[in-house]
Amino acid sequence: MTKRYSVLAFDIFGTTVDWFSGVSAEVGPELADAWRERYLPLLRRVNSGDREWANLDVLHREALDELLAAQGVEADEAARRRMVLAWHRLPAWDDVVDGLSRLREHYVLAALSNGGFALLTTLIESAGLPFDCILSAELFQAYKPDPRPYRATAELLGVHPEETLMVAAHAWDIDGARAAGLGTAFVERPREKGPHRVADRAADTVSDISVANFGELADLLIPRQAAGTHG
Repeated sequence: MTKRYSVLAFDIFGTTVDWFSGVSAEVGPELADAWRERYLPLLRRVNSGDREWANLDVLHREALDELLAAQGVEADEAARRRMVLAWHRLPAWDDVVDGLSRLREHYVLAALSNGGFALLTTLIESAGLPFDCILSAELFQAYKPDPRPYRATAELLGVHPEETLMVAAHAWDIDGARAAGLGTAFVERPREKGPHRVADRAADTVSDISVANFGELADLLIPRQAAGTHG
């Protein structure tokens, strides 16, 4: 593939790290599922102006309190805080660190996530993810798939939107990036929603590139001549 991108922007939850196994280990799979189901509706409320801006930790805590109350589950403040912090330490998928390391030799790599700065800083450090920069929704006061985070990413990094490739495992993220003028790469993550739910599929997603993992993405995006010089 001829190199047309300068910046690769990566979604984090589900694309780069395995949120389901990490969160379900702390709260159980059923609560993890129900918690994640409230994610996009909460973001839509903020983006539409129906709810004032709050970072993801605050939104996660509000959703958790509602879920625990609905299920009649008793949990003290320390336990609730521990549950919210489960989102700060999640395991990377097996292909991620090597794939990012290869890609970083040729591109600027940005973590473009709806997570807050504190969350992303802890998460990226604990998972050992080799990003060049963190671009949090907290910086833009808007959540993906609103066009502002995608367009501001290109602007902040000094490139045109079409020179930026958004890498994600979610159709809604791919759609948002494409509508904002970015290139798109869909990554298959069959276990992204856990063992009993169906993840988004490439067959149902319109994107410029579709790959099975970050290694395949690196194979596709690294120019052959450059790849050959490294073995």
